[in-house]
Amino acid sequence: MDMKSSHASLLTDPVPVNKSRLRMHSSLLGYSQQDSPLSPGKCSRSNSRKSTGSVDDVRSNGWLDAMKASSPPRKKLLKGSSAQVASIDFDIEDYFSWMLEYPSALDSFEKIIDLAKNKKIAMFLDYDGTLSPIVDDPDCAFMSESMRTTVRSVAKYFPTAIISGRSRDKVFDLVKLTELYYAGSHGMDIIGPISSTLCKSHPDCVKSTDQEGNEITLFQPAREFLPMIDEVFRTLVEITKDIEGAKVENHKFCASVHYRNVEETNWTTIGQRVHDVLKDYPRLRSTHGRKVLEVRPVIDWNKGKAVEFLLESLGLTDSNDVLPLYIGDDTTDEDAFKVLRESNHGYGILVSSVRKESNAFFSLRDPNEVMKFLQLLVNWKRQERKHGKK
Repeated sequence: MDMKSSHASLLTDPVPVNKSRLRMHSSLLGYSQQDSPLSPGKCSRSNSRKSTGSVDDVRSNGWLDAMKASSPPRKKLLKGSSAQVASIDFDIEDYFSWMLEYPSALDSFEKIIDLAKNKKIAMFLDYDGTLSPIVDDPDCAFMSESMRTTVRSVAKYFPTAIISGRSRDKVFDLVKLTELYYAGSHGMDIIGPISSTLCKSHPDCVKSTDQEGNEITLFQPAREFLPMIDEVFRTLVEITKDIEGAKVENHKFCASVHYRNVEETNWTTIGQRVHDVLKDYPRLRSTHGRKVLEVRPVIDWNKGKAVEFLLESLGLTDSNDVLPLYIGDDTTDEDAFKVLRESNHGYGILVSSVRKESNAFFSLRDPNEVMKFLQLLVNWKRQERKHGKK
């Protein structure tokens, strides 16, 4: 099977046209009628619906603890450093102790290459915090041109997919590479090389055509939730208007409530309001990411399932000569790490500058180290090709 075929035609979702498809991202819709599109933090925040629950709810059910646990610690400056010196957000001794259990993928590169000998590497990548830095405004999480060049080179040698919590359209707009496969909304919106046989076995596959008339295949196991997610998104925008720094995004099959720019004293309030909204939607649940609450459908699907589906789509599921690698930084990536660990069929690489318990095998500190690791993989494969190896 040609793993690189038809990438350019697999980019457009033939769902009914809405404002998002007309280049106005749905994350702006909640403000479009009364708020002007000013810079972050400048939107009017009034007339919000107040929380009706008790703030004890989010404390007793563990939400507040989870919100704190999933949020990176404040940065510390190295002793003797000036304001111009880059700060770090981890304790060095503690981090290096942790790395004994999750060794650096850079330091372990030769070991990883030994594991990959005579095997096809399939590369899976998260976006935020992996290919781009974590920033205050998620709309500004741009990957560098050097990272884009590196990822393009990776896709030249290995089947490569990005699995993101963002909508598929949004992550493609940020990455801008047609050589890749894309899975948005934590894997609930996949566009890729899905065969007719596989499509028939999955009722959530949809055959359609894009705007240029090319045949495309979508896999969307949560299609029935689209109206519900839109409704909840609008409610979340309304109830967080008066919380300074809060930002709500519609990722099509899930909605995100960011509290990265919210004062910590207001985290309980924002958690309680989201909690109250979900009381009316038993088919939705909330998961915790890095200073974000993600509202998602209650279905048996996650990034791990997306990895399995993409491997099956590529004809790489039951092959002993395949080595899947997944690089990610967030809680939702743990589902993918777990699938690879439990199947003994690949390795997860956690991107983190702090100690975390994980299902990954290896670690990288930040997107810069991710880029270095990917460049090493490309250089290794080029050398193999140079010496006549496939």
